[in-house]
This record gives sequence, C-alpha cells and structure tokens, in this order.
Amino acid sequence: MRWKKIPGPLKSHVEELSEILAIPMTVATLLLQRGIQDFDSAKDFFRPKWSNLHDPFLMQDMKAAVLRIQIAIENGERVMVYGDYDVDGTSSVALVSLYLKDKIAELLPYIPDRYSEGYGVSEKGIEKAKAEGISLIISLDCGIKAIEQVNYAKEMGIDFIICDHHLPDNEIPKAVAVLDPKREDCSYPFKELCGCGIGFKLIQALQMHLGLPDSELSSYLDLVAIAVAADIVPMTGENRILTFLGIRQFQEYPRPGLNFFLKTLKRPLNVTDLVFVIAPRINAAGRMDHGLNAVELLMNTDKESVLPIARSIEFFNTERKTTDERITNEALQQIKLNNELNYASTVVYHPSWHKGVIGIVASRLIEHYYRPTVVLTKSEDVIAGSVRSVSGFDVYQALEACKDSIIQFGGHKYAAGLTLNPEQIDLFRSAFEVYTKESILPDQREPSISYDLEISFKDLNFKLLRILNQMAPFGPKNMRPIFATHQCKDAGGSCLVGSNKKHLRFDIIDSSGDRFSGIGFDMGQYIMEIKKQKPFSILYNIEENQYNGNTSLQLKVKNIKF
Repeated sequence: MRWKKIPGPLKSHVEELSEILAIPMTVATLLLQRGIQDFDSAKDFFRPKWSNLHDPFLMQDMKAAVLRIQIAIENGERVMVYGDYDVDGTSSVALVSLYLKDKIAELLPYIPDRYSEGYGVSEKGIEKAKAEGISLIISLDCGIKAIEQVNYAKEMGIDFIICDHHLPDNEIPKAVAVLDPKREDCSYPFKELCGCGIGFKLIQALQMHLGLPDSELSSYLDLVAIAVAADIVPMTGENRILTFLGIRQFQEYPRPGLNFFLKTLKRPLNVTDLVFVIAPRINAAGRMDHGLNAVELLMNTDKESVLPIARSIEFFNTERKTTDERITNEALQQIKLNNELNYASTVVYHPSWHKGVIGIVASRLIEHYYRPTVVLTKSEDVIAGSVRSVSGFDVYQALEACKDSIIQFGGHKYAAGLTLNPEQIDLFRSAFEVYTKESILPDQREPSISYDLEISFKDLNFKLLRILNQMAPFGPKNMRPIFATHQCKDAGGSCLVGSNKKHLRFDIIDSSGDRFSGIGFDMGQYIMEIKKQKPFSILYNIEENQYNGNTSLQLKVKNIKF
C-alpha cells in the first residue's frame, strides 16, 4: 500500500489549541486535522447533543410531507411505508412504521423482493398498495428517480412522499413531497444524511408539528445509528450526533432481536460492532430471503417471539458467507482463465451466481485486484450487476459513459447497480474497460492508507487512549487515528499466532528503545524478515488489550514497510 500522511496544521495552532484545552500536542494535532479549532467546536465534538440537530423544516418539502401525513391521520387512511432491502432501507421502514403505528389507522410496511422486483420503487409494490386500499406511500432510501412509478401511483389515486439521499436527476418525481438534501433547491445545512436519517428528520418534524416532546424520539435513535454506520456516510455533523446518541440508546435499551447477535460482547458497543456484526445480519435477510424479516426483527420488542426471527437471520448470514466465498473463488478463477490479470477493470459474469451476494463478491475481488469491479448474474430475463470502485474513481460516471449498453443503473460514486440485456454483456464489458483504462489515474491503481501522525512509542499511554476513545463514534471523515512509527526492530518475542499461524504477534522496540507488543492480522508472512533484525516502519491504531486479568496497551498494526 502507498502511505499518505494527512496534512498537519501549523505548529503555532497546535500549541494554542493544546493550551486552551489542556490536552497533549498529539491530540491537538488530531483535532485540528478534523476541523476542530477552538473550545466551542471541541465541546460540540466531544459532547454531541440533541440541541445541535438542525430544524427539520429547513428541508425542502418537509412542511408538505407533514401536512399530508396529518391528513392521513385525521382521515384514517391506510399508509404503506416502503423501503429498500438493505440496512438503511429496512431500518428506515422499521423507524417510520414504529413511529406511525399508533397514529395511522392501518399501516403496511413493505420491502420489495430483491429478485422479482429489484431495487427501488416497483410497479408490483404500487399494485400491492392499490389492492390493499392504500392512499399514501412513504418511500425511504429510494424513490428519487421513480418518476414513472410515482406517475403510475398517481393514476391509481395514491400519493407519494419520498425520503431519499441519493443524487437526483434533472427531473424530480411529481410526489406530494420529495425530501432529499441533495436536491439543488434544498437549503438544508447537512447534505450527508442516510435514508434512515431523513426518515428520522420526518418523524422529528411530525413530532414538532403535533406538539409532542422530543424525548419520545430517543427510542428510535439506535435504528439511525445502525443505518449511518452501515451506509458508510461521513461521520460528521448530524450523522455523528445521531450515531453518538443512538449508540447510547442501544447500550441502555438494546432491541431483543439485535441483542441476540451481541450476547457474547463483553465491552460497550461501538460503531465497529454495528458495521461488522449487526449490519451483515440485517443485510443477510434481504440477500438470502426477504428484507421484511429484518423489519420484523427491528420492530419486535417481545424477547420470546423475536428469537426465531433472529435465529433464522443468523442462519441466512451463515449461508451468505458460504455462498459469497464460493462465488468469489469462481470469479477469481474466471479472471485467470480469461487472462484478464492486467486489465484496468474487472467484469465477471455467471448466470447461476446468487444475486444477493454479488455486491459483496465485487468488494472481495477488489481486495485481490485493486480496480473498478462489476459482478453480473442472471435475474429472470435480464442481467443484474453490482459495481464497486476504488478510492477516487467514480463508477457512477463510468456507468453514465457506458449507458448505451445498459438498460438502467443507479447508485453512488463508489457503489452502484445496473441491469443489462443478455446480448449487451460483451458490449458493456468492452465499454467499461475502455472508459476505465482512459480515465483512471495512476494513484487510483494501487491501494493506499492514510495516517495522521508520526510518533514514538514513548508518546503512547492510557491517557492518550482515553482521549482517543472520546473521539468516537468513528467513521468516514472521522476515522480512528492511525499513527506511524519508524525504525522498529524485533525485541525477541515476535511470533506467529492463531490456529493457522497466519497472524503476527509483534514484540518490538523503536529507535528510542521503548518496547511495545501488537497484533498484525494476516501478517504472518513478515516473520522471517522481522527475525533478521531488519528495521521497519508500521502504521497502527492503539487499543486496550485484556489478557489473564491484566490490561495493557497494544498496537493494532495496519501495514508494515521494510
């Protein structure tokens, strides 16, 4: 990996902030790198609070959305709450449904089937709404491009409120209200909310309109935290406040269905648990079975009746792991057989691959061949694909350039989905490779890792770790600090660990002679070089390690260079 140092602030600014906050220079530097420049911004950063959330009525169309829902409440209308089948969508549907269930006469949560309906608002979902006597659909985490579908619903006498966070096209659906901070005509101050975050702003606005206390909304914040963490949106502004408060809610009042997955956790919950434990299991419901199972898991508060749902989702997650591992191996073999090792992009296809895991497979392939990747499979009469990108390369623009060989596509800079006709596969593969080869920059062809500071082991202590832990929740634009230390050498005790001896237990000293231990996962291949007493540099986080009743600081090594 290329190592990239995050630009440091002026020394005079570091000294000034260090004195104002009475914190080490190391921490002052980290804060300035994150835009924290004075006492007030530091106070808001370390103590996120409800009062710093923006007025939801600053969002374009929010008043129209609230008034339409009020009419639905007063008239006893039937309402469908419609969301995507991923974590953001299912969390959104659970949140809005839980809030409205005692206000709306009859409420129908709805998640489209990944296989028969695909992503976004479907005609099948609208027809289901019509058959159920629904007069209002609230769509969450989707809908910003559903121009034809909203018109179709209108013909059937069904209104739409859209809550989405994806980039809109030039034309916006003719819904009663379209809540999306990324609209050009929306002046909402924070543009990076996820779908569930926008759903939360909707219920916050409703709560204000109905004259009800803000405190009643705390019980929904854990759902927002899960969605923010899973959707990899910037951990800044409102996202950070909502996640901070949501994790606290989760710790105090864990949902029974989610607690099932965390029952062995011996420490306070953090964002990493949401991303790597909770999110994959919620996603597994939509990938391997149906997203409504995830909605039921999130809404159910009965410890007994929720257990079978949690167990079935755990089973689907295990099945998902086996399936994506098998398909990844098949795709890697296909790349080798087709002699595509030196291509600028990866496009692989097999008709039998499981549609629910091709996005995961695309990410796995990038770990092997660091380049924009598309994984395709057959989905009824068309070809469905998931696209993942590398740092800095915009795959949405790439798909835009290839649109003549695509039926439709949508998504973000780094992740997207598309559908093709079977006869378009070769045309698309060629067009995608040509665009990537011509557009990708040299530094986008190899993975990189950014680090904050170069320090010596003598600067590491429990006080520093305590302050670093208070910088959580971590995520994009507020990552857990990574440090670099140079001129390290084996202190004699470095060894291979783990059942398969793939991991490296570091026992090292730096140039000042200070000694530290650490762990490097999947770094066993470096043991021989380290034992030769070759000096090396490491990038690492610091963390607390508990072993046999003893607590110590350890390095979690991210990368190594000789």
